[in-house]
Amino acid sequence: MIKIKKGELHMNKRQWRVGIFLYDDVEVLDFAGPFEVFSVTEIENDQQPFVVETVSEKGNLVIATNGLKVQPDYSFDNVPRFDILIIPGGLGAREREMYNDNVINWITNQMKTVQLMTSVCTGALLLAKAGLLNGKMATTHWASLERLKIEFPQVEVQREVKFVDEGNIITSGGISAGINMSFHIVKRLLGSEVAQNTAKIMEYEIII
Repeated sequence: MIKIKKGELHMNKRQWRVGIFLYDDVEVLDFAGPFEVFSVTEIENDQQPFVVETVSEKGNLVIATNGLKVQPDYSFDNVPRFDILIIPGGLGAREREMYNDNVINWITNQMKTVQLMTSVCTGALLLAKAGLLNGKMATTHWASLERLKIEFPQVEVQREVKFVDEGNIITSGGISAGINMSFHIVKRLLGSEVAQNTAKIMEYEIII
């Protein structure tokens, strides 16, 4: 099930810069799923409409869940301007990063410049902490729905949905739901045919 409140966001661009925030104990599929969707998307003449890059607070090597090591492209100090920003979830988000003022302030400031702010899983807790979900519908991993509701009562928590589209903010459910959300963004920006072709490349079943 999909929850969409507002109309499509139109961006008159031929290429979008997608940033993915990384941190220690980030859930692997939370960021790897969207990374794959946007990276393999192609339009006419094999053009790639998305440039996907990663950023962490200090730019240091990140150790994701289960020990996967990832070297981010940027730190907060040298990060470029992104069009789309993805905030993944994981143990590190709900136990550490949502209490990291530097991270929360960075997300708040990024909202002023990005065209689309998104979260996967408990990444929604970071958006909520930054005050970006106040008065909006949002979702997160099923195991954190009550926490989101209790700690952030101004958020209209949605259950049993893969993602919630609020125009310039999209939140998605747990782990693999970030893939569904990413296909939704591809469809919004480039149409159903491109989204279907991308899903075929990935051998992933989507409902358009």
